[in-house]
Amino acid sequence: MKKILLSFLALGLFVCSFGQGEWKKRPALGIHFTLTDFKTAADLRANGLGSVIKSKQFHKTGRMSAGIAVSYIEGLSDHLDFAGSLNMTFVDYPVPGVPAANANNILLEAVATANLKLLTDKYWFNPFLTAGVGASKYKTYFGAIIPVGVGVQVRIFDDAFLLVNSQYRIPVTENTAYHFYHSIGIAANIRKKKEPEVVKLPEPVVVVIEYDRDHDNVPDSTDRCPDTPGLVSLKGCPDRDGDGIADIDDKCPDVPGLARYQGCPIPDRDKDGINDEVDKCPDVFGYARYQGCPIPDTDGDGVNDEEDKCINEPGPATNFGCPIIPDPIQKKMRDLAEKVFFATGSYKLLKNSDPSLKAVAQILKDNPTFKLTIEGHTDSTGKHDMNMTLSQNRAAAVAEWLKTTGGIDESRLSSEGFGPDRPRATNKTVAGRAKNRRVEMKLRNY
Repeated sequence: MKKILLSFLALGLFVCSFGQGEWKKRPALGIHFTLTDFKTAADLRANGLGSVIKSKQFHKTGRMSAGIAVSYIEGLSDHLDFAGSLNMTFVDYPVPGVPAANANNILLEAVATANLKLLTDKYWFNPFLTAGVGASKYKTYFGAIIPVGVGVQVRIFDDAFLLVNSQYRIPVTENTAYHFYHSIGIAANIRKKKEPEVVKLPEPVVVVIEYDRDHDNVPDSTDRCPDTPGLVSLKGCPDRDGDGIADIDDKCPDVPGLARYQGCPIPDRDKDGINDEVDKCPDVFGYARYQGCPIPDTDGDGVNDEEDKCINEPGPATNFGCPIIPDPIQKKMRDLAEKVFFATGSYKLLKNSDPSLKAVAQILKDNPTFKLTIEGHTDSTGKHDMNMTLSQNRAAAVAEWLKTTGGIDESRLSSEGFGPDRPRATNKTVAGRAKNRRVEMKLRNY
């Protein structure tokens, strides 16, 4: 262990001799919440690392004692920080060779460590190794320890850091015990960063006497427009439209434009507000969302694709641009719906519904673009909420049969229940109520 510590310190001194740049940490004070764990350290020494990991007890905070610590941190180099801390914990310290007191007392530990950082403080996330020396006091017992561990520094902003650290504290004297020490806290700089002094050199004074007929501060020798006041940046020529192109070179001197169009604006031949440089249809009025082209009508049915639900099949606008399903097929579907039966007061399909449902499935298979809407209806007998639920379940039962038994993709099926809200006959007679208890199936192709 002493060899490891000496190697760590040698590496720290080597790093300290390099990189003495702007990222050396300024003095900082910190406050930390701590957890001290004697039990895991004892298990590790008694049973080995494999047993500790297998037991899954090492991370439980109930085995640890909470405390608080203050720290002072200062950079020795860009990669090496000195850290001094004082931790106070209420704990039943297991002093070797002394019977347990079975009562908590104050444990004080003062530690000085070197933190060897992987990166400089320029980076917001910075892992580090830590090692050092320390002293402890518990009741009348004084001792010495060697802390070694790892940590992470997170830069919250330029003057503050979040520090997370775990150490294994090794006893040097006989009245101290092995233990783990974990901490999380915030450290803030207490000294402002020195700003480099900027020395301004005096501007050289140059006196030049030249002729300037138009008095625009551009000598006639370099003035492209010596008789017209202009701008220095344009070699003495005016720019009425302020587009940075001298009027003598500007074909549109009163309208701001671009040099590649000789001072004129980017053209828009079709006047659709989209300039020809980005307009994919520069001679046809269009829209920005189609890069200057008109709204497309893929199937040429007069219904543009934004409103057409069947963009690859022509159809009238009254049917959202989709083909009209022939009346004979719709009538056959209505007739088949009349032959779908359920158990009384239930949404369980009766067996004598199968021939009708098989015929419905076959129509859908023969017409792969068709979709089917299934509606459930009841009479007004009973409570309205129960009838709504029953009608919804009956419509869903038909859809489920067509999907699982009929082999129809569920994306082509939709179901809805209307309860007694859409009667097609009076509910005052037995015959009328029978007509109202029904399932309706409607084909659509959008």
